[in-house]
Amino acid sequence: MLVKFRIMATSGEKIIFEKTESQAMSTNLKYLSLGILVFQTTSLVLTMRYSRTLKEEGPRYLSSTAVVIAELMKIMACILLVYKDSKCNLRALNRVLHDEILNKPMETLKLAIPSGIYTLQNNLLYVALSNLDAATYQVTYQLKILTTALFSVSMLSKKLGVYQWLSLVILMTGVAFVQWPTESQEGATKELSAGSQFVGLVAVLIACFSSGFAGVYFEKILKETKQSVWIRNIQLGFFGSIFGLMGVYIYDGEPVSKNGFFQGYNNLTWIVVVLQALGGLVIAAVIKYADNILKGFATSLSIILSTLISYFWLQDFVPTSVFFFGAVLVIAATFLYGYDPKPVGNTMKA
Repeated sequence: MLVKFRIMATSGEKIIFEKTESQAMSTNLKYLSLGILVFQTTSLVLTMRYSRTLKEEGPRYLSSTAVVIAELMKIMACILLVYKDSKCNLRALNRVLHDEILNKPMETLKLAIPSGIYTLQNNLLYVALSNLDAATYQVTYQLKILTTALFSVSMLSKKLGVYQWLSLVILMTGVAFVQWPTESQEGATKELSAGSQFVGLVAVLIACFSSGFAGVYFEKILKETKQSVWIRNIQLGFFGSIFGLMGVYIYDGEPVSKNGFFQGYNNLTWIVVVLQALGGLVIAAVIKYADNILKGFATSLSIILSTLISYFWLQDFVPTSVFFFGAVLVIAATFLYGYDPKPVGNTMKA
């Protein structure tokens, strides 16, 4: 009996140890995914802004071609992930792609709408960062929380709590303060002949609405079917590359025929393209391993880092007290929107 007791105790300790190890691994994945999200978001905004304002000899790279290359890279990355899920078997990969994409044409066509909108959004982000500093762009782009919430209510019949409605009011107030014109900003705008703050603001606002609608539409499709996120991203990338190529030859056909598709590309351009391609995959990982509060923390940290680097490194932004007040409101709204108050239960049990 004594031996059995010792075996049971040892077995129990092993189970506890395995649970603790599993929880630790889950926590590590959570914070790792959030760390990658902060890095990806901040570095994409800053490198994109720097690449669009850097003065170099020769033609500048075309943002429309960069969007197409990013979509193709995203397709390749998702195919590799499906290949991994298929236990690295090429036949299994081919069967999955054939069954889930080619044999379900109507399901695949549903992705054409959000894909076209995402392609428009990606092009608008280049326009926005060509005309706005990184800090102002980062804060203003958080209006996508508002548009996503409104589309969720109208399209998915979601119900928002008091804290979420309050956060949306705070968010709008904060963005209004960030965009509030000051004397220093007006002087800087007059000096910058290459960019227009109004054009950048309009581009961000349209991107926020397109992001909100496409995100909710994509969520609705994911809930209606059982296809994996990676398969859906392959379908998105397929249509995105087609719409992107159409945009290239409609708006930039002449420059491409004159100087080539990859005109102006350098190491910095390729970094921007890779970061943009990885964006959707990073967000998917965050959704899987993290919660809304930690995601809000990552967004807030990214805003702070973008502001500091934009001021000290890019030197294209002079923060004001009004901007800081608006940024604090936006960060607070981001946290509040993800806050989920737990109901207080009766601790006294019979």
